[in-house]
Amino acid sequence: MAADRIITGFDGSAPGRAAAHWAAREAVREGLPLDVLRAGSREPRRGREEPAAEAEADGLRARFPGLEVRVVHAPEDPVVALAAASERAALLVLGSRGLGSLRGFLTGSVSQRVLGAAHCPVVLVRARAGTRSEEPAREPVREPVREPRGVTAGLDLAHPCDPVLDFAFRTTARRREPLTVVHAWGPPAGTEYLHFGSIGGQEKQQAADARRALDEALAPWREHHPEVPVSTEVLMGHAGITLVDAAAGTGLLVIGARRHRNPVGAHLGPVAHAVIHHAPCPLAVVPLH
Repeated sequence: MAADRIITGFDGSAPGRAAAHWAAREAVREGLPLDVLRAGSREPRRGREEPAAEAEADGLRARFPGLEVRVVHAPEDPVVALAAASERAALLVLGSRGLGSLRGFLTGSVSQRVLGAAHCPVVLVRARAGTRSEEPAREPVREPVREPRGVTAGLDLAHPCDPVLDFAFRTTARRREPLTVVHAWGPPAGTEYLHFGSIGGQEKQQAADARRALDEALAPWREHHPEVPVSTEVLMGHAGITLVDAAAGTGLLVIGARRHRNPVGAHLGPVAHAVIHHAPCPLAVVPLH
């Protein structure tokens, strides 16, 4: 089935509404229809009180004239329904419970399990602090937290990263905004026991090698998308911490996620796990198969 639409999971909460609004704006940019998916529910009976998902869709149509919005009710468990929906989606957008004491996403079990099973990129969006979970359905859809401009992509050059770059460049081109590509590298193994003066040369060489590898990875994408202004950052440090810090000044952070399978199902690697829990901006997670 062709991936010809954007799908947002909707549960009536403030994060769900923020995700629906973000998804609607992205659908307008891409020229795609939007499905508002209410999982764990059947088609409601018509009555005097309009169901929340239908009311939300009406608000999106009013806010984004011309956008095709469809409400889909799926009786399955939310994880099952969202994972199945990702097979027909160009993009799946989910709400996050927001920032907590760890200054990051408090991603629920549903989101984490969907990230481990999705067939398409998934974007996590958090609601603005103080937004109520139940708002009058007929009010104009409120904006999520105001986003800085630009897209930032985090690359792990030790693994294939073309899916991340493809998503990042296409998204940035549609937005007509700058793209920043970040790569974090660690010091040479075993050098933690050596004097700084004896390892300075090794670190300098490793930094140069990392920058050269990053430039080589970006070269074909820069050629294919000359309209996208690109800057790069090669930083020494833990990848998770580096990407969380980079997320503070960007409108969208893009990372790749390799899935690790065990008897209880698929889960994400430690860097992706750290970023999805602590990134303070909308986060796109691109599956790496």
